[in-house]
Amino acid sequence: MKIKMIAVLIVSVGVVMLNACINKHNQSAEVKTKFQNSEWLDGFSFTNMMAILKDYMTVSRKAAVPKEAIPVTEIDADALNEETQDVVYKLGHSSLLFKLSGSLVMADPVFSERASPIQWMGPKRFHQPPLSVEVLPNIDVVVISHDHYDHLDKGALADLTSKTQWFLVPLKVGKHLEEVGVSKNKIIELAWWQSHTINGIEYTLTPTQHFSGRGLFDKDTTLWGSWVINTGEQNLYFSGDSGYFSGFKEIGEKYGPFDLTFIETGAYNKRWSKVHMFPEQSVQAHLDLKGKVMMPIHNSTFDLALHDWHEPLDRVLKESNNKEISLITPIVGQRVELSDLLKSENQQRWWK
Repeated sequence: MKIKMIAVLIVSVGVVMLNACINKHNQSAEVKTKFQNSEWLDGFSFTNMMAILKDYMTVSRKAAVPKEAIPVTEIDADALNEETQDVVYKLGHSSLLFKLSGSLVMADPVFSERASPIQWMGPKRFHQPPLSVEVLPNIDVVVISHDHYDHLDKGALADLTSKTQWFLVPLKVGKHLEEVGVSKNKIIELAWWQSHTINGIEYTLTPTQHFSGRGLFDKDTTLWGSWVINTGEQNLYFSGDSGYFSGFKEIGEKYGPFDLTFIETGAYNKRWSKVHMFPEQSVQAHLDLKGKVMMPIHNSTFDLALHDWHEPLDRVLKESNNKEISLITPIVGQRVELSDLLKSENQQRWWK
């Protein structure tokens, strides 16, 4: 198993390098903007790859992937059209589907089998999405947090192009959408702290501590961020990916309190602790944001780190109990009504 994991890692990096080299000539004449974090400025590179490879060779895991099928509730696409309440569905990993004030909104829609530049190798799904792109009704808004493969799925975006009215993305991310056929007229790019209102819902791009790039030669040439989604009735926060930093307190002061926060909780490791939070830090981020209820995301769909698949949920549950915060952990595909977040079915600990 370890040999296979190492081979997958090496081949995946190799494919990224090959893709980058193919495109390097066309990109060489471009003047590239380099974005950076507000606090941690060292960046994240592959210079520690040997240390990571050593960890993959030596770290022992009892449950890298689930031994039993993860429960998934199928979503009825017709019911989405008829829905009159404000609701959210977790589609897997960090992908979310909302019905808000009558608008259908998606965050970081990933439907492909693997979070990888290639679909024959790389991190594979533990479960299938609770509905397919093909049966989705028309979508009003898709928001993207950043361009990594587990958040920006070009295959899904190509399928969503004809049925989505608007795509809200961080600066320079729009080029990835145009490459799969999304009309430039549908794409709205924002910088940190900028807002845009669609159908009465205000979307604000807020900072995170992360990085960007889909190859070795485009690092940090697109912006990354989180999203504040305010309907007037509901105030929501979607973290995207981030290491823990003081920006959460700033966002909480400017835009909080939040009725519900969706906080990255998974794919962490000491080797990349500046750009992904440990579960205990995720809980602290929720508190900094002045969140009322927290839903952990970025877990239970892909194997992207060296912890057991269920560890993020175990640790965030323990810490949420210690800090006395309200945590909901719905099954993938489960309808969560935003006006009744704390009912028992939203708090079932299904991974146990």
